[in-house]
Amino acid sequence: MEYSRSPLLEVEQSLLVLIDVQDRLAPQIANHAAIVARCGLLLQGARALGVPVLATEHCAAAIGPTLPVLRAQLDAGEMIAKRQFSAMAESALPEALRRCGCRQVLLAGMEAHVCVLQTALGVVDAGYECWVVADAIGSRHGDDRLLAIERLRESGARVVSSEMVLFEWLGGADHPQFRTLIARIKEL
Repeated sequence: MEYSRSPLLEVEQSLLVLIDVQDRLAPQIANHAAIVARCGLLLQGARALGVPVLATEHCAAAIGPTLPVLRAQLDAGEMIAKRQFSAMAESALPEALRRCGCRQVLLAGMEAHVCVLQTALGVVDAGYECWVVADAIGSRHGDDRLLAIERLRESGARVVSSEMVLFEWLGGADHPQFRTLIARIKEL
């Protein structure tokens, strides 16, 4: 499936995927508190604007469940259990993309150079637009994160910030959710 690339994110075409923001992994990630906060901001924005959301859990028995602060905002049907590093190598994410008809896949989570990167490469390979939210991804080591971002760009993924995502979804200050989301942005 091949789509023409849009210059901006569109609410009606977006799907947010939170990757492996899990109990035992998150504390090991450099700058994890800020990354989790940005994931929460994206999740809140998606909910307010009607953007579908999925979250993956990699080997949850070993790594733990999604962090409670995020898990509380997710339904059971939005969770994808996985054992492959790429969520695109599991059937649930490609099926969800086909069902929702979204062409823009936004990725946030952990680890940038493993599961986020491999999922992004799978998204690009499948012909979807892949948007990786740089301030909402992390790795244990900063060098791994930076190399992942470089490789993502080289591979055709678009690298954006959480604020870029929210402002593109809103489209303007007249949006009914503008005040709520701008207040949340300012909190961070």
